[in-house]
Amino acid sequence: MFQSFETTANPEQGPGRLAALRAVLATEGLAGFIVPRADVHQGEYVAPRDERLQWLTGFTGSAGFALVLPAVAGVFIDGRYRTQVKGQVDLAHFTPVPWPEVKPGAWLRDQLSQGVIGFDPWLHTADEIERLEADLAGSGLSLRACDNMVDRIWPDQPAPPMGRAFAHPDALAGETAAAKRSRLAEVLRREGQRAAVVTLPDSLCWLLNIRGADVPRNPILHGHAILHDDGRVTLFAALEKFDEAVRAHLGPEVSLRPVAAFVPALRTLQGPVRVDKGSAPLAVSLELQEAGIAVAFADDPCRLPKACKNASEIAGMRAAHLRDGAAMVEFLCWLDARLPQGGLTEIDVVKALEGYRRATNALHDISFDTICGAGPNGAIMHYRVTEESNRKIVTNSLLLVDSGGQYRDGTTDITRTIAVGDPGDFARACYTRVLQGTIAISRVRWSKGLAGRDLDPLARAALWMAGQDFNHGTGHGVGAFLSVHEGPQRISRVSEVPLEVGMILSNEPGYYREGEFGIRLENLIVVEPAPALPGGDAERIHLQFETLTFVPFDRRLVVTEMLSPGERDWLNTYHGQVLAHLAPRLSPAALAWCQEACAPI
Repeated sequence: MFQSFETTANPEQGPGRLAALRAVLATEGLAGFIVPRADVHQGEYVAPRDERLQWLTGFTGSAGFALVLPAVAGVFIDGRYRTQVKGQVDLAHFTPVPWPEVKPGAWLRDQLSQGVIGFDPWLHTADEIERLEADLAGSGLSLRACDNMVDRIWPDQPAPPMGRAFAHPDALAGETAAAKRSRLAEVLRREGQRAAVVTLPDSLCWLLNIRGADVPRNPILHGHAILHDDGRVTLFAALEKFDEAVRAHLGPEVSLRPVAAFVPALRTLQGPVRVDKGSAPLAVSLELQEAGIAVAFADDPCRLPKACKNASEIAGMRAAHLRDGAAMVEFLCWLDARLPQGGLTEIDVVKALEGYRRATNALHDISFDTICGAGPNGAIMHYRVTEESNRKIVTNSLLLVDSGGQYRDGTTDITRTIAVGDPGDFARACYTRVLQGTIAISRVRWSKGLAGRDLDPLARAALWMAGQDFNHGTGHGVGAFLSVHEGPQRISRVSEVPLEVGMILSNEPGYYREGEFGIRLENLIVVEPAPALPGGDAERIHLQFETLTFVPFDRRLVVTEMLSPGERDWLNTYHGQVLAHLAPRLSPAALAWCQEACAPI
């Protein structure tokens, strides 16, 4: 099993650790300290060594931070974790704070009249610190870069990860690393920049056509890189991770250096040096500026090219989704037969699903710990089942299963909500509204230049008309055998990045009733050119989505009368495509189940 079920949240240890941290802050003359869920690479996913927020508070979510002050410790969490945090932290010592509705600067001003707040400059971006400094301007509060105070009190902090690097074949990448380096070096020369610092692990892996094993579930390598304007790259990482085959794959224009050589190397560069204000640690620009080297703040040069998948990457993602879709249908067939027998638990479901993916003989890893929420656990958006929380699946309820696989040719992420008996008319109506949001995103055509924020309302419109909504974005970017969450593309209210051909995103509206149930439906989609329409504007470029995921929706939960003729046509067409694509891959029993699940409505 890739997934384990031990309890990783330790709320009972939080008070003692909080007291120890406050004692250290007092000796340093600090009125507070910021504890983010971040590492020196600023990726979304962190290794156990960098789980400082979890170690201190017990909160295990993938985003958030704590502000620790003498009399209060705020845990800032977004809408995905409002329910989860209440069960993972000691609420007598830690106060959940709704973020971004409540800004950290405003909260600090409410809590303190004066004092110095410490932060580790390797764990925050320049953007983050600039925004916070601006919010504190005119108050008696200031910020100070300092050593990491949590590391001082963490006696058994894990060692840095040492996962082995391996080559990602050019045939799957669709472009050689040399061509990528040359292409991006030309960008640097055109913009008058002598070098660029690359800190995001997935950018580094994409640029060099390598993968790694430094964080769970995502095949990424920890390291930093300097891309020079002649196409050379200096890679700073633990040398033990690279065998001779990988070194040969990197080639002579990529120099390997130990991690400790990174900061000295920064101080020897000629400027201007390109640094991403929104993803590079603040410490990078501070080191350059202290050495008198000009900094050119601009986007990570890898992020947008990485997000716009080429034909080979899209072909790999299609193949991975057909393989994964067949495994999902085999699983759903088993689940449909097994549920009436009773006694099934969330862990049983997770184990069975991973087994079907493993049976493909192509599974590299799961793409994240499977979210399997029965009944009220489905309302915990990023729920992770443990031996302690493991819930029996009871009749007349909903079961939410959000899962994915990492295959050498692609990354998958799919959510289906399943009826267990009769969950009731209200649940069916909510499910249908969520499905209408899924269909709306799947069918939309839009003028080139629009961003995810422009499409996000389409996924919510049916819910809004019923006075309902959900507290997460509609979709995140997805990498090609890389991170299952990838930027900069997403479909959300705050996304201003225009959607471009080749970008892969999730389409996952939902609805959640705390203490009752959760509903989420998720397909992966890729942006493609939309064909011209009769009578359309000849000069206008339009885009649309191709759906990559092929798994039936639970028609037992669809209130047919709520669907428009167009929505019904889309659903029937989609189910026809599911059957056509997967039929040759399915066992006889799963094929019969799929035929019934995909019958027209």
